[in-house]
Amino acid sequence: MIGGAVPTHLAPTTSPISYEEATRSSELLGRISRVFDQRIVGQHELRSALVTSLLAGGHVLLESVPGLAKTLSAHTLASAVGGSFHRIQCTPDLMPNDILGTQIYNYATGEFSTQLGPVHANMVLVDEINRSSAKTQAAMLEAMEERQTSVGGEVYRLPDPFMVLATQNPIEEEGTYVLPEAQMDRFLMKVTLTYPGPDDEVGILERVSAGSFDRPLTAEPISTMEALLLQRLTAKVYVDTAIKQYIVALVNTTRGGGPRPVAGLGQHVRVGASPRGSIALMRVAQAIALQEGRSYVIPDDVKQMRYAVLRHRIVRTYDALANDVPPESLIDAVFAAVPSP
Repeated sequence: MIGGAVPTHLAPTTSPISYEEATRSSELLGRISRVFDQRIVGQHELRSALVTSLLAGGHVLLESVPGLAKTLSAHTLASAVGGSFHRIQCTPDLMPNDILGTQIYNYATGEFSTQLGPVHANMVLVDEINRSSAKTQAAMLEAMEERQTSVGGEVYRLPDPFMVLATQNPIEEEGTYVLPEAQMDRFLMKVTLTYPGPDDEVGILERVSAGSFDRPLTAEPISTMEALLLQRLTAKVYVDTAIKQYIVALVNTTRGGGPRPVAGLGQHVRVGASPRGSIALMRVAQAIALQEGRSYVIPDDVKQMRYAVLRHRIVRTYDALANDVPPESLIDAVFAAVPSP
């Protein structure tokens, strides 16, 4: 059994992760952390969300005002994994073929050849995704869900690991297209970033003055095969039936049901989380447990990133939007109503 004391009834009789595997995962996670230390100042929630999403095999939507290291963090994660990296700058005239790929006619041979688009990479940064049209957003999100593209009638598998990091600026309105809730649901997490603290901002200025951000990485990144190993170990983390029932109860409570329905929730929530929300809570909890050095999930793992997992899956009513009721307060009410196992 890995880690410290936890509720014993949630632990398996035999650890699904060996001591050697636990040691290996700890070493790989340490290398990822050192790469982030060299490039990112502060933003611990963002770093944790990106690594957790990588382990869980999901995608992340990053939302904040400009200048809060969204793009830099995506570049840093790609560097930490050592895989291929492509950046897609979204604009209103961007077409699906610009992302997925297209067929090019060769006049010399009289044949078509396929040129794959930038989505074919281990790490894909989709910058300002809300600037692309609904058709282009759908093409991108289909690749995220199916892990494949279709060009000229041929199916092309996306590489493993494959992860999309999309950014959007909430204060921009001109030339933007809001992502529908059904498409937002494809993201494992939505991370909302805030301004850095004064100490962190001073640290940023000091690194800029010293030219630290322009220096080559000295920390050793992991390989794509090692990233896949971390994903396999994450999937092996034990989730007790009581934890699964706890997750289902939480998600059902967002829909107005559950073992202890929240009074008045229907006034603020029009649509609760889908079964994807249940899956996301479990996968994220497994990734957190592995990072904590445990081979099984405890309730605190489910709670730790509840905002990032659920804030984009809860559709608020007009009254809630008009009264500026934050989704985080609704999520807190749900978690407070459902007892932990």
